[in-house]
Amino acid sequence: MEQKIAELLMQKSLTITTAESCTGGLIAAALVNAPGISGSFQEGYITYSNEAKEKLLGVSHETLRQFGAVSRETAEEMARGAKKAARADVSIISTGIAGPDGGTKEKPVGLVYLACCCQDALTVECHTFSGDRQSVRNASVAAALALVKRMIAHAE
Repeated sequence: MEQKIAELLMQKSLTITTAESCTGGLIAAALVNAPGISGSFQEGYITYSNEAKEKLLGVSHETLRQFGAVSRETAEEMARGAKKAARADVSIISTGIAGPDGGTKEKPVGLVYLACCCQDALTVECHTFSGDRQSVRNASVAAALALVKRMIAHAE
């Protein structure tokens, strides 16, 4: 999957950045497994805290206060902010609750929002993954790679 993403990026002369919370760099690590990705991937962000989301990605304090870090609204702002901060064509982000604690009735463990901003298009996906912390993180990475691959494939 990573190799196909790298090939698509190179074919379309696109650059990519990552901004990760619950995956803690695993999406970026997956991407850099692909030979030749250095021509497209310049930087990534691990924004685990709300403060980092605000400072590095420009996520609004009000968005975080009103909707929380794990929300569609925050995911959208993270994706737009990462793309802007890195001056990239594409961003892929994750924000979620990997567990084993931190979940609530409204936002259970395993809830993950992924967002991809590709040129002017933005897609947000909401998933609820099951399993232990590492399983949730691994499933998030697989879904994020699938999302970014689809978005890049449809880019002009």
